Amino acid sequence: MTDTLRPAAPRVPGPTGTTREAASRGPADRPPTPADRPRLYALDGLRLLAAVGVMLYHFTARWSQVWGDDPGAVFPETGPVLIYAALGPEQFFVISGFVILMTAWGRDVPHVVASRVARLFPSYWLAVIATSTLLLFLWPAGKDISVGEALVNLTMLQELFGVRHVDGVYWTLYAELRFYLLIGLLVAWGITRRRLLWVAALWPALGLVAVEAGITPLAALAIDGYAPFFAGGMMLYLIFREGHARAPWLILAGNVVLGVDHAVTWQMTSLTANTIFTPDPWVLGALTVGCFATVAAIALTPLKRFGGAWLVPAGALTYPLYLIHEYWGWWFIDLTAAHLGRWAVLAGAVTLSVLLAIGIHQVEKRAGPLLRRRLEAALRRAPEAGRPAARHAQSA
Repeated sequence: MTDTLRPAAPRVPGPTGTTREAASRGPADRPPTPADRPRLYALDGLRLLAAVGVMLYHFTARWSQVWGDDPGAVFPETGPVLIYAALGPEQFFVISGFVILMTAWGRDVPHVVASRVARLFPSYWLAVIATSTLLLFLWPAGKDISVGEALVNLTMLQELFGVRHVDGVYWTLYAELRFYLLIGLLVAWGITRRRLLWVAALWPALGLVAVEAGITPLAALAIDGYAPFFAGGMMLYLIFREGHARAPWLILAGNVVLGVDHAVTWQMTSLTANTIFTPDPWVLGALTVGCFATVAAIALTPLKRFGGAWLVPAGALTYPLYLIHEYWGWWFIDLTAAHLGRWAVLAGAVTLSVLLAIGIHQVEKRAGPLLRRRLEAALRRAPEAGRPAARHAQSA
């Protein structure tokens, strides 16, 4: 659910920024940077496919009352397949690990913080307001929420405060925020190859131990078991940036194993509870591996040249579509299911969701850059404003 724009050429890191051998190379034989490589248009398409899959899973397989029957009974042909689209968030997390590290490497904290806030919040605020309006005034039967809950949801920290999500899909954003915090700390510390290897190796393993042991604060820092997906994406970017090496591949493999263990255990429980279908754990495991393998294929094989500029606007709809589809689509289904055929109703719900996503994106693409510039400028001014005060205090 993050952008996949290729950043400007990163600042050349010092000897600690790469391996010692890479630091000694001249300009002609240095490892190619992301700016030297083709834009990974296929990542935009992969994100959109994951979002569409999640939407179709919610409309045709996940339990709800809007069809007048269990969705799985309404769509018995597609339900057994679309339940596996519930792995969309895991796919998002691997892509985020890759892309957010790519956009942060060589940058400073004000740039990283401003770019992430501007990317995440404008669309989110619009989605929260739109869905809260729907549930408070147009369709209160859809979900009983309060104005207070809606206001807390605007912070994106509702889970931290023990407040319900207005829309259940928001849980992934709290996971993304915690990953952004880790990236911000790495940027402040200084991103180097050695540090990335240690973080990607230890963070997910310690986090899963905390999850299993019920150590809630530590488990929260480890993103409740989803750290292997982010860490795996980070290792894929390191390989993409610096070339094949044993250490990142071994750490990637370890994170794939941890990710499969977590995803299969969780999804077997969740899908059995929320659908009328019983998922196959072997299929879940294979598709979880696929979450890593698809990003690897796009970044490390000739697939990196697949696609074109048309995928950029399509990929830009991923985030707003993910945020807005669930309750607005269910509302449309609730209104029309008794009057139209199931495929017409489904097509209408998808169309409404896409139109709303387009509207949100039109606002976001204007508000986002403005927010980023102003926030980055404010963050850069803050240290400058503190220095005269500090000098005055010393002289006094």
